[in-house]
Amino acid sequence: MAIEDALAPWLGSQRWFAGKGMGPRDLAIVADTELVTGDPELRHLIVAVSHGTTVDYYQILVGLRRKLPDRLLHVRIGPVGDGPSGGRIAYDALHDADLTKPLLAAIAANADHGRLEMRKVAGATFETGLDSLVLTGEQTNTSLVFGEESILKVFRRLAPGPNPDLEVTTALASLGSPQVAEPLGWMETRLEGVSTHLAFLSRYLRHASDGWSLAATSVRDLYASTDRCAAHAGGDFSGEARRLGAATAQVHADLAAAFGTDELPAEAVGELTERMFRKLDLAVAAVPELTKQADMISEAYAALARLPGPFPVQRVHGDYHLGQVLRTDTGWVVLDFEGEPATPLAQRRARASALRDVAGMLRSFDYAARHQLIGHPDHVTLSDAARDWVRRNAAAFCAGYAEAGGLDPAANQVLLTALQLDKAVYEVLYEARHRPSWLSIPLDSLAEF
Repeated sequence: MAIEDALAPWLGSQRWFAGKGMGPRDLAIVADTELVTGDPELRHLIVAVSHGTTVDYYQILVGLRRKLPDRLLHVRIGPVGDGPSGGRIAYDALHDADLTKPLLAAIAANADHGRLEMRKVAGATFETGLDSLVLTGEQTNTSLVFGEESILKVFRRLAPGPNPDLEVTTALASLGSPQVAEPLGWMETRLEGVSTHLAFLSRYLRHASDGWSLAATSVRDLYASTDRCAAHAGGDFSGEARRLGAATAQVHADLAAAFGTDELPAEAVGELTERMFRKLDLAVAAVPELTKQADMISEAYAALARLPGPFPVQRVHGDYHLGQVLRTDTGWVVLDFEGEPATPLAQRRARASALRDVAGMLRSFDYAARHQLIGHPDHVTLSDAARDWVRRNAAAFCAGYAEAGGLDPAANQVLLTALQLDKAVYEVLYEARHRPSWLSIPLDSLAEF
């Protein structure tokens, strides 16, 4: 069997494959580089998959073995080759530490393999020869931790051009920002004639806790308390929320210093609100229950359109929520500057209001409080406590953000409200399509807005 024939059904079953429900059609290998010879063999593939008039590129590191050990059966792709003597089994090599060690060594050595370039950040030091472990839970990329020292994020769906995560993290690190993990190296190639990032190696923050887990613990403490007052609960999160707001403001200041700023004129604000209205129309068509809040949302968008402007804009995170931040011993660190992966690269790199990230984090607070109410026997009586937790932590975050020099959310409420509502409308569409059991979270929030 040709490797393309084995790849097609496997690719369609992967969480990071964008064509869910359609399956890959017109799959073609556009780059094939042998990185390790023998048994096992490692091949680096870039495949192009056509969907009508569009083409998506995917990066797949394929391992080939004559006999697949039990530990790799769960990442089997399929048989490749002719006959019993030449046949081998293809599998996802990112799960095979025997084949990922050479990747780490190649980055440390600034090696070239054909059109693949492995590069180490100048002055960076890290161990090679370490075993790797694939992290679970990622939707759009695959991350490998090497000996709890470094982490390699492999971008699965590729867009020709620089990846914002590598681009932004490296720029902020060069400014001495303590809010990003130390970049160590990367992999790149040329795609459609453009230098394109393939993977990003950074320092692994092994003792850090992610913001979502910390917030979830706080919410559990609140729901288990007797008076169910967020200010009195043992796991009060507001202090961390305030510090996170300050860290976010510093990241925005560094982003402005690294990439510059601009102003959004009034006519551009009109285009922004038109996109918001179109998204709202799509969401109402997909989820008719949203019709009850459509007038309220429309009024907020119209209020934004009436503002005279101009509005300051800059590079932002673009997909900011509690799962994208880590609490370390020294403070908050921000991860994953890719933006929303389904959004075209040019839009992800475009300047926007810094309050877009603020709105994303405020919506994340709402999710942290409400997701534990799904299926909870006391969800009705706990709703007031959930709202109290959200208000307290949103206020603390915004206060910390403003105190650290960020655009004051309280003084820009019309813009912030529109951005929060736009994010909630996006969430309605997302949950309806991908996670219906969570649809009540944005719908209930909008009903109480």
